Amino acid sequence: MTTPSNSAITDLDCEQRYDYFIDAVLEERELWILVNSEKQFLKIYAEEDNFEYVPLWPSAESAQNYASEDETLTPQKITLPEFMKKWVPGLTKDALAIGVFPGADGSIWHCEAKELEKDLKDELSF
Repeated sequence: MTTPSNSAITDLDCEQRYDYFIDAVLEERELWILVNSEKQFLKIYAEEDNFEYVPLWPSAESAQNYASEDETLTPQKITLPEFMKKWVPGLTKDALAIGVFPGADGSIWHCEAKELEKDLKDELSF
């Protein structure tokens, strides 16, 4: 896959970024979170909608760009098998949603971990 610039990707709308995320994760077999110095992963509380979510990115670069103003956060890779086996059940148990690839305008695609897992598996079966 030809990788467009990070700013070109973050300027896409939520659905386009979601589709890009799915393709990139399946190609690289990894996704990225941000963690602090205690290795705690970033969770964001969406006050307006009253739920918590974990933002995910398709690359270390895109995660780092998001955290560029917070030097305490660093990208951490999660392999696709690890995400399916460990993270999906854990996020589901903890009732944490997923925010796929936040955009430059602050927009984000929210879904449940099981929904993302299903979309990844559906694409894997092609």
